[in-house]
Amino acid sequence: MKYSHSISPDTQFHQLTEPFALESGKLLLGVKVAYRTWGKLNARGDNAIHICHALTGSADADEWWGPLFGLGKAFDPERDFIVCSNVLGSCYGTTGPISTNPETGKPYGPEFPAITVRDMVRLQARLMKELGVQKLRMAVGGSLGGMQVLEWGKLYPDFVESIVSVAASGRHSAWCIGISEAQRQAIQSDPNWCGGWYAEDAPPRQGLAAARMMAMISYRAYGSFEKRFGRQVQDNGDYAVCSYLKYQGKKLVDRFDANTYLTLIDAMDRHDVSEGRWDYYEVLGSIAQPTLVVTIDSDLLYPPVEQQELAQFMPNAKLEWLYSPHGHDAFLIDMEALNGLIVKFVTTAFG
Repeated sequence: MKYSHSISPDTQFHQLTEPFALESGKLLLGVKVAYRTWGKLNARGDNAIHICHALTGSADADEWWGPLFGLGKAFDPERDFIVCSNVLGSCYGTTGPISTNPETGKPYGPEFPAITVRDMVRLQARLMKELGVQKLRMAVGGSLGGMQVLEWGKLYPDFVESIVSVAASGRHSAWCIGISEAQRQAIQSDPNWCGGWYAEDAPPRQGLAAARMMAMISYRAYGSFEKRFGRQVQDNGDYAVCSYLKYQGKKLVDRFDANTYLTLIDAMDRHDVSEGRWDYYEVLGSIAQPTLVVTIDSDLLYPPVEQQELAQFMPNAKLEWLYSPHGHDAFLIDMEALNGLIVKFVTTAFG
């Protein structure tokens, strides 16, 4: 199936020439990474910023975080070499379930191997090396992107100078895993979901649409929905909030792949910076770069207690609050305020 989100003509691709070893021990052959860049790498190779995107995001960071780009802003192309790569397992150019398995000549689909957030970051690090980056000035991201940022800090302490994790946790909670499972069951219970695939002639993919509707509820907050929708009823008899959720479900079905969605929520559920290492709080204590942890006061999905925990145990972390009625999605809505927090952090950290 082709999806409505077109890959930008500015997207570049890096093809690995050797197998990529996953944390599971499995090998991926012919891995391709889709990425975008803004600005220029300086002669020392030390002015790079890596932007890590969220679950259904793409490398087009200037589209979904546009207000953070510009002169004097968090991402200044006159100062920074900015890179955003599409994550491993996604469907916007980097190798994932819709990619052709070189061993079979067919799309991986449900046979795409399980991946982790660490796998995503290790692939991003390979790309940085290919681009000639000697030092990463900052790794920054929200939600799944914020999880990647924490792994950047732990995996590459001598390479990453600072990190900014927004609306994320150091390990997925039972709350988040439960929400993921409800979405997983919605997709897999769809009568048109046959053996891990949607039939090409199937009607609209209601399982994936329902999963997105569940997600959208968790991305927002009580006050946001009340203010925007209340108990409004539309001409067709639907409550306005129901029409909104149906619309969001259809939008995702048109632009995203179901196996990709399952692959990425599985990776998020596995997220735990201490996995295979040592005590969780000791691991947090070992992430010593200057760190900005941003929490959203109305976030239901990754509540402030999780970011407060990160800031408490990471030795050089500063906690900042993004006050918003919009819940978890505030990092994609209240972008001017978020930009201000990151600019303040960068000014303090680098002068």
